[in-house]
Amino acid sequence: MAQPPKTNEQIQAMREGGKILAQILEDLKGQVHAGVTGCELDAWVAKEITARGASATYHTPEVGFPGVICISVNEQIVHGIPTDDELQKGDIVSFDLVITYKGMMTDAAFTMMVDEKPTGAIKNLLSTTEKSLYAGIDAITEPVHTGDIGAAIEKVLTGGKLSVIRELVGHGVGNSMHMPPELPNWGRKGNGIVLAPGDTIAVEPMAALGKERIVTEDDNWTISSADGSLTAHFEHTVLILEDGAEILTRL
Repeated sequence: MAQPPKTNEQIQAMREGGKILAQILEDLKGQVHAGVTGCELDAWVAKEITARGASATYHTPEVGFPGVICISVNEQIVHGIPTDDELQKGDIVSFDLVITYKGMMTDAAFTMMVDEKPTGAIKNLLSTTEKSLYAGIDAITEPVHTGDIGAAIEKVLTGGKLSVIRELVGHGVGNSMHMPPELPNWGRKGNGIVLAPGDTIAVEPMAALGKERIVTEDDNWTISSADGSLTAHFEHTVLILEDGAEILTRL
């Protein structure tokens, strides 16, 4: 299914909103330390969103998420609900944020280690998952299929001995938080939907140190690795151009 065409004003709103989102996430990194709670970080993000003239897309009646940002810890992959639990030194934490600015939505995520420099398998998990994000974006040429992006992501993740979370996918974003097409983090070149200039997509590889199987926790939001292995998630909102891609959620 094709995305509805966007006006120049809508694309510009996504550029502006993407920069706001990128700055909030960059500043958020300085707020993360052992002893801080998810609820405290959520409140900080909420204040920053409002101060910058945007609104929190997750925290609306339509979505119903009990927070403004998803905070997923260790084995949690996505949609972790902010809690009063304190982060611990060495935790692996993913932050996933969607904001609305001038009626248009942008989406981005990153994963970091709390108060420590990652080494060994954890360093590989974080660096390889982030590398796969940019490999997927670099695969965007004209014309590009969703399978071209997924194949590039999968190649990096499997090359790094990580499991691809196949049940969770990237997606279109812009006029709404989730739009066509779905964007799997695996695939074959030349397969899938052909993307058109003006389309906007959320490229978001998710990977695990263990097996790929996932479970939904009792809160009906948090999705975790079934075997309890550590996970990572990186994401950018991307505008498809005639001859490549523009990352909208990067400073």
